Amino acid sequence: MANFSKSNVPQFSVDVYQNEYLPDGGREVNAIVTVTSTGGGTVGSAAGTTYAPGQGPAAGVVIMVDCSGSMDYPPTKMRNARDATAAAIDTLRDGTHFAVVGGTHVAKEVYPGAGRLAVADRTTREQAKQALRRLSAGGGTAIGTWLRLADRLLSSADVSIRHGILLTDGRNEHESPEDLRTALDSCAGRFTCDARGVGTDWEVKEVTGIASALLGTADIVADPTGLASDFTRMMETAMGKEVADVALRLWTPVGTTIKFVKQVAPTVAELTGRRAEAGPRAGDYPTGSWGDESRDYHVCVEVPTAGLGQEMLAARVSLVVPQPDGSAQNLGAQGLVRAVWTDDMVASTSINPQVAHYTGQAELAQAIQQGLDLRKAGDMDGATAKLGRAVQLASASGNADTAKLLAKVVDVVDAATGTVRLKAKVAEADEMTLETRSTKTVRVKK
Repeated sequence: MANFSKSNVPQFSVDVYQNEYLPDGGREVNAIVTVTSTGGGTVGSAAGTTYAPGQGPAAGVVIMVDCSGSMDYPPTKMRNARDATAAAIDTLRDGTHFAVVGGTHVAKEVYPGAGRLAVADRTTREQAKQALRRLSAGGGTAIGTWLRLADRLLSSADVSIRHGILLTDGRNEHESPEDLRTALDSCAGRFTCDARGVGTDWEVKEVTGIASALLGTADIVADPTGLASDFTRMMETAMGKEVADVALRLWTPVGTTIKFVKQVAPTVAELTGRRAEAGPRAGDYPTGSWGDESRDYHVCVEVPTAGLGQEMLAARVSLVVPQPDGSAQNLGAQGLVRAVWTDDMVASTSINPQVAHYTGQAELAQAIQQGLDLRKAGDMDGATAKLGRAVQLASASGNADTAKLLAKVVDVVDAATGTVRLKAKVAEADEMTLETRSTKTVRVKK
């Protein structure tokens, strides 16, 4: 058993990559902000790992397992879900608070019950796995009720890291889209959640929408036999989180407006509309929980015009964590986005490599989603054009994983020019995998 002291709390750093030079009259400033957290030292920590009393993060995890009637087709699906949940429970670090929820058109506590979380140790892990044997398939699907129960359970314990893992195999047919959206809005900022779709009878936009709203990951497990390894990886990652509710704080001077903020690595995620005001000319953008990891963000600001030779601070980037009293703790890392006006055409027209790369990765994700939507709508010419552009972007940026997924949906004639033909027959799992993973990006080659 390993003990971790406060020295294991991650240290954050901020690096800004940009071309700060603007032409005469130029107003738009783009920057890639790389946030790195190091020194937590617990990524992938497994069952049996403990912290010294009062040190290390208190974590709570709720696993939500779809138990609707469709989980019995084939019967092995439910068995695989039980096995995967057991594997995730085995991965829980000692001292982690946890619960298992069975989800149908209602949400039921499977373990421990009584509206509370259990504390992981050898005994409770074994009890939870015994309780999983009672899981059986039957009923409908109302995911909003699962999320609300998870929220209530997580809020019952004094934990700083709050996380959910959600598995579904079907569409959310027993509540309205508005009900699900309301549930997501009420849970956002209260816990993070990874969502997985098993098989091919679920709706990609529902699962990715849940993960996006709750700052988690989304993926497909087309073959249920892959659930156990996937659940284990998810739980290992959750156990590696050390700091919850980190926000990217942007301060801008008078006359400057923020056009957009988006995460661009490891996945594309729009953050612009999630801004929370944080005092005069400052706003916080949520990033969720962090362990040892690095992420990239694209910040675009519009500055007032200035004369040649002048320079200004376009934005100041910092990282904060909200405190119980309503204040925010600054994590000590800071980056500056600058604007300098010049008549040097070479300087003002060159695009920073990081900005160019991630602009292409964001367009790649959009092109895939638009192409697949057009294909479903029967617009084959439009689908061919969009997916061809996606192939071109994936090839140019070195996104080999996405290129392989695209090749299962289109026949690539010439990747460099984006010349493709739609395949006459596409396996549903291949199309859903491409759509689900369309927002995954590759880091820019430094």
